[in-house]
Amino acid sequence: MITDDRLSAIFAALADPTRRAILARLARGEAAVNELAEPFAISLPAITKHLKVLERAGLITRSRQAQWRPCRLDAAALRDATDWLEHYRQFWDQSLDRLDEYLQNIQTAESDDSHSV
Repeated sequence: MITDDRLSAIFAALADPTRRAILARLARGEAAVNELAEPFAISLPAITKHLKVLERAGLITRSRQAQWRPCRLDAAALRDATDWLEHYRQFWDQSLDRLDEYLQNIQTAESDDSHSV
């Protein structure tokens, strides 16, 4: 079970477009900080701050291999967020199905009323 604090950290990390772009890049494979920084017009320290947020949220892992510090996507946290969202998707699907049924009943009743006049 995911805690509220962890879920909040995941969604806070995902709220930023730069961090989402970093995750999209890491979905293609591990990368060094310099590689992750290339497409952005922000400083390397700013990228490092983004990486720390992603790491605290459990969305990435960082390791050290000699001089290279690769970052990797950790999809488990995304799965946790998806599982949480799935509950609400089911709620909205059921609500929309009930609304659709209600509207069809109204249309049928209106159609029946217009044929009986």
